[in-house]
Amino acid sequence: MSEPVYILGGAQSDFARNWTRDNKGLFELISETTQAGLDAADVAARDVDVIHIGNFAGELFCGQGLIGGMMAHVDPDFEGKPTSRHEAACASGSMAIMAAMADIEAGRYGLAAVVGVELMRNVPGQRAAEILGAAAWAEREALGARYLWPAMFSDLAEEYDRRYGLDRQHLAEISRINFDNAKRNPAAQSRDWTFTEASFEADDDANPVVEGWMRRSDCGQVTDGAAALFLASKAVAQEYATRRGLDLADIPRFKGWGHTTAPLLMETKLAKTRNEGGYMFPWVRKAIIDACSRAGIADPSQLDAIETHDCFSITEYMAIEHFGLTAPGEAWKAVESGMIAPGGALPVNPSGGLIGLGHPVGATGVRMALDAWRQTSGRSGNTQVEGARTVATYNVGGSTTASACFVIGV
Repeated sequence: MSEPVYILGGAQSDFARNWTRDNKGLFELISETTQAGLDAADVAARDVDVIHIGNFAGELFCGQGLIGGMMAHVDPDFEGKPTSRHEAACASGSMAIMAAMADIEAGRYGLAAVVGVELMRNVPGQRAAEILGAAAWAEREALGARYLWPAMFSDLAEEYDRRYGLDRQHLAEISRINFDNAKRNPAAQSRDWTFTEASFEADDDANPVVEGWMRRSDCGQVTDGAAALFLASKAVAQEYATRRGLDLADIPRFKGWGHTTAPLLMETKLAKTRNEGGYMFPWVRKAIIDACSRAGIADPSQLDAIETHDCFSITEYMAIEHFGLTAPGEAWKAVESGMIAPGGALPVNPSGGLIGLGHPVGATGVRMALDAWRQTSGRSGNTQVEGARTVATYNVGGSTTASACFVIGV
């Protein structure tokens, strides 16, 4: 990487909040979260040089485009600042981060605001599912499925079962860990939810089938949410540290990044590796390896935690092996051994992930980076991984069509 990009801090909204019920909308969600981020990072709006926004489907959920123009209403000191919006389905937030990093690395700007946002609970659940289906190939995938994405990722589970064998109990344990982690996160959508053993079993009453392999406990949440993050050049970060009596070395930075795009169709992706063995999605593996290589990480044991995309339990199962925690087809070993649980050798999703914390689509990549910053700066409260200094994030768009990975730390 070129000169490092530092993270000065930020904030996220309460993912349990239904903004429509509070008679508030997309603007209020953006405004309140951005202001909270400015306060938390101790950054003034007038000092921000450029703004990057991650959002998937503002037009479809809210009838709203040109979201960058709202930033001038968030704070008058944002007037005149350049803004850009970025879309890669569930990886939209990570694309906004990539663009902000590029601006800083190019020397164009010294301080960037990144805001990820999605308002999703303002429409009925069936309509939300239809909107989210825009990230698949329209009229070519999951035809006839009521819920497109659960059906698509059920197909992935089916493929794992065909290639390697898949035990539903391992998927259930991934979900159980994430929901347990979320109970310690004061911003988690599910923090106050109640579960029984039946909530994670093949119980059609307590844990009904959504599509195929995917039961209710396997699914990430439909969430209203936003996250704001402030990125700085080395010069700006040094000035920031000096004014606050901090050591620059203690401010987390992006150590590495990876970004790949695979064919849009899930079946095309699966067919390419069906008879080869090895990793199910080589594009996912490449994004992770690129980020770790740039960070000088040769082995996942050099990481202290991972925040990964678990839109479904099978997505995390896939990510576990693509990070190299196990060989392909053997993610169950990391589940059974307790490796990914709190206190394990490499905790995964201490925040609660998309299943427990929530999944406001355009905000997820930014939220992951914010949680990595919190972990590596010792600000994660009850979800803190002791001694965390290096944390990786992995963010998916579509059926692993877009893959983004960051390594963040001190």
